[in-house]
Amino acid sequence: MSAEGTVSVIAPCRNERAHIDAFCADALAQQLPPGWRLQLCIADGASDDGTRERLQALAAADPRITWIDNPGRIVSCGLNRALAAAQGEVIVRMDIHTSYAADYVAQCLAALAETGADNVGGPWVAEPAAGAGAMAQAVAAAFQSPWVAGGAASRRADHAGWVDTVYLGAWPRATFERFGPFDEALVRNQDDEHNLRIRRGGGRIWQSPAIRSRYRPRGSLALVFSQWFQYGYWKPFVIVKHGQAASLRHLVPAAFVALLALTAMCRLTGGPAWPLLSLLAAYGLAVLALTAAVAQPSRLPWAVAWRVPAVIAAYHLGYGIGAWPGWLDALRRRPGRTRFGALTR
Repeated sequence: MSAEGTVSVIAPCRNERAHIDAFCADALAQQLPPGWRLQLCIADGASDDGTRERLQALAAADPRITWIDNPGRIVSCGLNRALAAAQGEVIVRMDIHTSYAADYVAQCLAALAETGADNVGGPWVAEPAAGAGAMAQAVAAAFQSPWVAGGAASRRADHAGWVDTVYLGAWPRATFERFGPFDEALVRNQDDEHNLRIRRGGGRIWQSPAIRSRYRPRGSLALVFSQWFQYGYWKPFVIVKHGQAASLRHLVPAAFVALLALTAMCRLTGGPAWPLLSLLAAYGLAVLALTAAVAQPSRLPWAVAWRVPAVIAAYHLGYGIGAWPGWLDALRRRPGRTRFGALTR
């Protein structure tokens, strides 16, 4: 790491007219160390809501902004288009639906310099938008629980250390020269796959709690289910590509859904009811325990707390149900289905 240079912030977007101005202002307000310059590269995925026109106006007003066409429309393609246009020796990824501490980029630079890591990032912290309803608050509360996420270190706001993946990421350009760009066959999980590729190639990934951001999660149960269904669907493509899962937690939801389907089929074909009832009772108790773990520390209002069990089930079942068609397609070496490729927001 040099003591000065250019850092390129890259971000894919599509139909973000309501959020693009705030995002650009947030990114351009980053307080960089002396000698560092910022370039903001946004890849637009054929927006048709006025986002593209707004990007043109923003780029004309500020030379630090570069916008690029992303005909592939998906995140992995957008990241690679922005990466190709990036001029910096350090690349920092940002997301349109996340807000950032003023020293976010500076802390990324500091972590890269201090650790020599191939990728660094901060914890994935969810916070509902101002004035969000009870369901959005429940989604954020459940999202933040490491127990709901299977113990993922990326959900722990205080965790510092070597990890298997981080939220968003910041890389020396040499990382992409060594390990390649993002896999454009993946609509979801392209960041997990890239991090797995880094680790399998001998690279290292560091999480620092000093790299602070706030992610705005989906605000409805249907959108949460759809989002995690997509994560579940695309994860087997990553596992088959590399011959291993990044973590055993990625396999548990699919195994649970399979067991649930088998016991239900057994009952429908005349078998005893107790296996299905026992499984449902055990899961119900687990969800209640997880709900207590989510609700008690933050003292959630009752209107929020009673929605948390449904949100937890949407996370688990969405991921688990989505994984099975994903396994079917990945094992048969088929490309991902386009109907599971439309991004939801």
